[in-house]
Amino acid sequence: MIKEEFSREEFVIYVAKAMMSSARTAPKARGIDNLAIATISGEEIKQLSDKTKQLYEENNMEFFLRDAENILSANAIVLIGTKIEVGGLDCGYCGYASCAEKLENEKCPCVFNSHDLGIAIGSAVSRASEFKVDNRVMFSVGSAAKLLGFYGEDVAFGFAIPLSVSGKNPFFDR
Repeated sequence: MIKEEFSREEFVIYVAKAMMSSARTAPKARGIDNLAIATISGEEIKQLSDKTKQLYEENNMEFFLRDAENILSANAIVLIGTKIEVGGLDCGYCGYASCAEKLENEKCPCVFNSHDLGIAIGSAVSRASEFKVDNRVMFSVGSAAKLLGFYGEDVAFGFAIPLSVSGKNPFFDR
């Protein structure tokens, strides 16, 4: 006999892996893949919660504190971030006339980095939805993950997607 409550952790990790694959295979501008994708669980979630609380203390944005508490109910957290690399289209959508001009401002992302990240996140949460796993996209926790180096050194920004299987979505009524 397999009781559901004893299989949750394993199932959520399975879904997180499916989400990571969905994010990786999501369409990307010009086929350029600038994504960093990972899943954390266990003690790493506590570490991420602590860092998110620290950010709350620095910026006084209440939702950072709320989200820091929320993720402690997560069975796993999928992290999806992007590097800042130009798409080479000279489209001007970033606010600069050309990719060469944009490169002079390293902190400004190419619009296609943000666009590709959004599509990848949408693909990942869609996969979680197919498995009926509760989730929520969190900028706050993604910011803390970046500061902890969870995405890698060359990732400019990203988002966190906590996952939970329980009788009530801990990320919904906030």
